[in-house]
Amino acid sequence: MSLVEPFQISSGTASLRRILILETRDADGVTAWSECVAGEQPNFSPETIDTAWLAIRKWIGPRVLGVPLARPEAILPLLDAELRGHLMAKAAVEMGVWGLAAQRQEISLAGLLGGTRPQIATGISIGIQDNPAQLVDKVRRSFEQGYQKAKIKVKPGADLAYLHAVHEEVGAGAPLMADANSAYTTADFDHLSEFDRFDLMMIEQPLAWDDLVRHAALQRRLSTPLCLDESITSVDRVDDMLTLESGRIVNIKSGRVGGLAAAVSIHDRCAAAGVPVWCGGMLESGIGRAYNVALASLPNFVLPGDVSPSARYWQQDIVTPEWTMDDGGWVTVPRDRPGIGVTVDRDRVENLTVRSETLTAG
Repeated sequence: MSLVEPFQISSGTASLRRILILETRDADGVTAWSECVAGEQPNFSPETIDTAWLAIRKWIGPRVLGVPLARPEAILPLLDAELRGHLMAKAAVEMGVWGLAAQRQEISLAGLLGGTRPQIATGISIGIQDNPAQLVDKVRRSFEQGYQKAKIKVKPGADLAYLHAVHEEVGAGAPLMADANSAYTTADFDHLSEFDRFDLMMIEQPLAWDDLVRHAALQRRLSTPLCLDESITSVDRVDDMLTLESGRIVNIKSGRVGGLAAAVSIHDRCAAAGVPVWCGGMLESGIGRAYNVALASLPNFVLPGDVSPSARYWQQDIVTPEWTMDDGGWVTVPRDRPGIGVTVDRDRVENLTVRSETLTAG
């Protein structure tokens, strides 16, 4: 799928998004679609779309096909037994089972998860721009469109001047945050301390993708809360974050942490600890966005998430109805529709497909 405009973060630029989607079918012929969030390159995570394809075909698919499941959570022992890592590949299969369960029970996925929110507060993620003026224009237009938060991608050389320009334009108290995607090191601590003057909601994942200790050292120097994304892959990692005081906010992506069951557990642990969470995005199609919306309906998702409407990223999505946002920056949770709440445009999927494979039991 071609993006409406190139999307640049500290580790690269995307103009075309290869997407791995799965259609899961049960013995009664009920189906559900799900999505793997892995990218083409291992710049966000060690996983890629091709490693996920291999893992699902060779290890994950064979161990779950044909196995009766009394409830969606029952798939977890099958996914984890003697199979380390591959969380994005596991999540694609696990979430499909949740979608299938919701479809079979004729309830919404949000309802099956225990979600309570009828609408999701929506923010926008803005890639690195060519100059501060261009960024200011995009942020201003985003707030005019109703977005409730602007996440600004940053990297060394495209940070302080950019954030200063936006801060001067929209004023103190505006819902702004910076996302570094691990672009900085301990050598940048003094530089990162300058971010405090911009009154940001948070700074997301400034240091290494798997780090907690150095984030703790940085958080002690900042008044701005740190938000951890890539570093949080399990409830245990949340406990480590709390012990070390590595951050004060968590970005939960079910596709990153191994699926919905893990994401709900992380949500619950953060809620118990008084840590606010929000739901990030991975340039998903409307299929992946459906799972994000359902997850973000849980009560501790108190900060606007990256659940932008389909038109933010795609000229045409692969689901109907496409995801939309009202003038106030709210996305409606499809609680009145069973399953993931949208219908996949099979003809469009087939027209865009460059590789496919069918895995069957036995």
